[in-house]
Amino acid sequence: MTHKAESILIIEPYYGGSHKSFLAGLQFVLDRPCTLLTLPAKKWKTRMHLAAPHMAGQIIDLYAGGKRYAGLFTSSFLDVAVLRSLLAQAGILLPIGLYFHENQFAYPSQRDAGAQYSYAAINFLSALCADAIAFNSKHNRDTFFQGVKGYLRKNKEFNLAQRVEQLYASSVILHPGMAFEPSHGSEKKCNRTPVIVWNHRWEHDKNPEQFFTALFSLAERQVPFHLIVLGQSFRNIPAIFDQAREVLGSRMLHFGFVSSRQQYLALLQQGSVVVSTARHEFFGYSVLEAVRAGCRPLVPDRLAYPELFPGEFRYGSGRFENELEHVLRRNIRLSQECSRALTEPYLWNNVAGEYRQWFQEWIASKQPVP
Repeated sequence: MTHKAESILIIEPYYGGSHKSFLAGLQFVLDRPCTLLTLPAKKWKTRMHLAAPHMAGQIIDLYAGGKRYAGLFTSSFLDVAVLRSLLAQAGILLPIGLYFHENQFAYPSQRDAGAQYSYAAINFLSALCADAIAFNSKHNRDTFFQGVKGYLRKNKEFNLAQRVEQLYASSVILHPGMAFEPSHGSEKKCNRTPVIVWNHRWEHDKNPEQFFTALFSLAERQVPFHLIVLGQSFRNIPAIFDQAREVLGSRMLHFGFVSSRQQYLALLQQGSVVVSTARHEFFGYSVLEAVRAGCRPLVPDRLAYPELFPGEFRYGSGRFENELEHVLRRNIRLSQECSRALTEPYLWNNVAGEYRQWFQEWIASKQPVP
C-alpha cells in the first residue's frame, strides 16, 4: 500500500522537548497525512553532521517500498544540502520546508569560533538549499541573517549578498503553537507565599548562575518565596544547581525534571511567577507554558521576549534582582484574563491557518518526481 500524494514526510533529528511538542501539534493541525522519521534528542553536533545521510538512506528505502510524498519538512538540526544531494542521486526530488527553532549564529557557544562557524555554516547552506524557510520568532530570523552577513564579511571573496537578500525576502515567521489548556490557578490564594518557577534546561545558555545568585541574595534579606525548579538536565550540570539545592533547600517545593506531562502542568499551576535569565532564547515556549498555567512572567527586555510580553513583564540590564524582589514583596499575581490574553495568540487553533498556507505554498512550488 502506498502513501497518498498529499502525504508529508517529517524529519526531526532532535526529537525531544519543544521540538517534539511542536511536531505533535503540527501534525494535528495539518490537513495532510504525515510520516515521521526521528532520532532521539541527544548529541546534537553529531546530528548536524550525520543525520542527513542516515535519513537519506531511510527515505530511499521507503521509496523502494512504494511510498511517495508531496513534500519533506525538517528542522535546522539537519544538513539539508547533504540530504537533498543524496536523495537526488537516487532520483528523489522533493520540495523541502525548513523550520528554524534555533540558529547556530546566535547560540552563546563555549566552543572556539572556528567550531561555532562550522555548525552555523550548515544552517546557512541548509537555508540556501531548502525551498522554503520559516523561523519561530523575529529575533531568530534577525540574528540568523545578522550572523550570515557577519560570516560573509569575513569571507569577502565570495559574493553572496544577493542570495542572502533573496533568502531573507522569502523567509517567514511562524510562531510555534501551544496545544494544552491547563486551568488557570484561580484557586491560588493571593496571601500565600509566592512561588517562583524555573522550568528551563539546566545548561549554561539559560544562565542559572544569575538566577540562583539573585535568590541567594533575596533569601539573605528574608524576602518571602518558595521555589519550584523543573527542566531537563544533561551530563554536564552547572555546579550552581547543587549549591542552590543546599542553600535554598528549605524553600524548595520541587527540584528536578518530571517526565509526566500532567505532573509538570500541576507543578506549573502551583507557581505565581516564572522567570528567565537566559543568554539566548529564540522563542520562550517554557515561559508561555507557565504563563498559561497562571504564572506572572519576569523576562529579559531582549532576545525573543519583547515579541511575546509587554514592557511591564520585562526587566532591563542589571535589574533582575530588584524587579523580582518587587514582585515577591508585593505578591503581584497574574489574573486569569491576563494569562489568557498573553498566551491565546499562540494556541494551535490560532496559528494553524498560517502553517497550512505556508505548507501549501512551498509544496506547490515544485512537483516531486514520482
